[in-house]
Amino acid sequence: MVSVRSLTLSASGTALAKAQGISRRTCLQALPIACSPLLLAKQAHAGAQVEEPLIDSVRTALSSAIANQAPPVPEFKDTESRLTYLRWLGAMSDRLKKKKPEWQIRKEFLQTVWYESRRAGLDTTLVLGLIQVESNFRKFAVSNVGARGYMQVMPFWTRVIGDGDPGKLFHMQTNLRFGCVILRHYLDRERGDLFMGLGRYNGSRGKSPYPDAVLGASKNWVFAG
Repeated sequence: MVSVRSLTLSASGTALAKAQGISRRTCLQALPIACSPLLLAKQAHAGAQVEEPLIDSVRTALSSAIANQAPPVPEFKDTESRLTYLRWLGAMSDRLKKKKPEWQIRKEFLQTVWYESRRAGLDTTLVLGLIQVESNFRKFAVSNVGARGYMQVMPFWTRVIGDGDPGKLFHMQTNLRFGCVILRHYLDRERGDLFMGLGRYNGSRGKSPYPDAVLGASKNWVFAG
């Protein structure tokens, strides 16, 4: 296990749990899907996170998680952990080549996704599936409701927990950090319910097309080791 799991968000997760009286539970298994993952991804449309009132302790925890600008440099407890990461990086790089032809850009993107997802206590496979559905790996994607970047983050989040500059959502690490922190927040709000948490992220809570699309797309990024 890499040391990045002990970074700031673990503290914010505790604050969130205390503030909202919730606990995480095991996420739902990926729902069976009749259609192919890629077809579902094409049919899905980026939604919009809904701006909701946040109590002060939750706002503070989220702001702290965003503000910690630790560089996305993986750290490992042993050689085997590092080798596992490098095998994962190679496998994911091959799968992403059509979307990002330049090796250095692919490497930086995957390294940051890996880092930020683990920092937020999220499954990296899930985050890659969400990015595929939300933006199809386009850094400067903008939805018809104004969501921005890889993880289609709504600009209001920069005002609520950031510095108020929505332009920064086109910065790779900033966008991935906001997206992962927000998804973790929604999963905590839903007590670990992946179906409901994904729906809340998309602004379609309780409806199946978006969670089905993300879970289906996630299958494209499973790493067997």
